[in-house]
Amino acid sequence: MNGDLSNGGFVETGKADRSVWLMKCPVVVAKSWKAQTASSSDPQPVAKVVLSLDPRKPDDPSSMQFTMEMAGSEIGNIPKSYDLNMFKDFVPMCVFSETTQGRLAMEGKIEHKFDMKPHEENLEEYGRLCRERTNKSMIKNRQIQVIDNDRGVHMRPMPGMVGLISSNSKDKKKTTPVKQPEVKRTRRDRGELEDIMFKLFERQPNWALKQLVQETDQPAQFLKEILNELCVYNKRGSNQGTYELKPEYKRSAEDTGAE
Repeated sequence: MNGDLSNGGFVETGKADRSVWLMKCPVVVAKSWKAQTASSSDPQPVAKVVLSLDPRKPDDPSSMQFTMEMAGSEIGNIPKSYDLNMFKDFVPMCVFSETTQGRLAMEGKIEHKFDMKPHEENLEEYGRLCRERTNKSMIKNRQIQVIDNDRGVHMRPMPGMVGLISSNSKDKKKTTPVKQPEVKRTRRDRGELEDIMFKLFERQPNWALKQLVQETDQPAQFLKEILNELCVYNKRGSNQGTYELKPEYKRSAEDTGAE
């Protein structure tokens, strides 16, 4: 029987009622099974499951004990005997398969869930294997490669590649404009700079800081120190954002001009 899918395809449900088992096994066991099936053209059983049942309690599920014995003699130094802890209290699940052509099929519904662990007599050996695996994963295999071209041509960005962002990126980050380094300016003598400032304010009554930096060619911070002494800053009005001389300095400048 086939079931219609929303995308217009079909899923084979002929095996939907078949009972299957779901088992969580150690990584070393999974790798061993994969290696055995890949190396042999004639698939052979990789393990056998043994069910032990107490004849005095045939109807008691707790009397059932599952064990697994690894098949084959060339399985390395991994443990060969395992306990299978069975669970029945889990979320209902089904198994699906898909062919290379994209055909879907239900392979069955999960009846039992097992956790696989080595027998107690093999726990020490298994623990050693886990430690070795962890230590190997922590080793950083870094290699140093000497570049023949010592001028660094291969490491230079190609023209047009700087700041390039893929148009397919979902999270496009805004490029932050690169702040140009401030031009190094040499401080003038304070008295000389004050004379220059008075002459500038004679030319026009209001100046912005940026304009004064260009006119005097002085560091902005040093210029602000003198402006705070000689001027008032307009925070509102038609001259907002500009400096003008304090009233007492205006009178002084006017008197000097009159003389």
